[in-house]
Amino acid sequence: MKIAIFQLPSPAGDTEAALATVAAGLKAAAAAGAGMAVFPEVFLPGYNQPDPEAQPLGGAWERRLAEAARAAGCGVTIGFAEAADGRRWNAALTLAPDGTRLAQYRKVQLFGPREQALYAPGDRFVTFDLMGRKTALLICYDIEFAPHIATLARQGVEVILCPTANMQPFTHVARLVVPTHAINHGVTIVYANYCGSEGDLDYCGGSLIVAPDGAILAQAGPDAAMIVADIARLPDPAMLQTQIADFRPVG
Repeated sequence: MKIAIFQLPSPAGDTEAALATVAAGLKAAAAAGAGMAVFPEVFLPGYNQPDPEAQPLGGAWERRLAEAARAAGCGVTIGFAEAADGRRWNAALTLAPDGTRLAQYRKVQLFGPREQALYAPGDRFVTFDLMGRKTALLICYDIEFAPHIATLARQGVEVILCPTANMQPFTHVARLVVPTHAINHGVTIVYANYCGSEGDLDYCGGSLIVAPDGAILAQAGPDAAMIVADIARLPDPAMLQTQIADFRPVG
């Protein structure tokens, strides 16, 4: 049950380069034994673009991704700009190793005035089976909201895949927030960030895979990297929290 993260610079609007990078990355992830590879937020066409190209589900981008997944024998989760209903959405897509679509999700918590001007907000969660684990997608700022993670945990979600575009100075998100949510809600979180710079943004890197007991299974530094972890590792039972079961609302 290995999952890979690709922490990369933004393709900055070059979708051909992005798709080529994904295809090569999936082959590398498969060679490392991973069944799923996770890429950053709006990797197609790049996060910090003033007017990002968007495509519908089933469009050329998805077809190319499906071909790459089948060729490598590795699934892919990736952020993309989705065109639908006359609007643009900050979305994520998960394809199985055979290229079939497992899930599509639209970011609920749009970050700041730029995203709010570019994208419509999503209004629902999505869950699916990933290697026998109930899994959900969140995108970047979504992962910082405990009520969202608590809702998913109550639904039985065990794994959250989270493409992100976390930028300076918010290094505390990967360092503190993501591990805290993983242990407090008893979920594995796979947090895939950019590195390098894009326009006026400097990305933090620090992508990580964290277990329900708070153990960091894999973490990148500030530079480009592929990291891989086996999420089938058994957590330390003494460290597993029971907050979901124990919670007593007051007031």
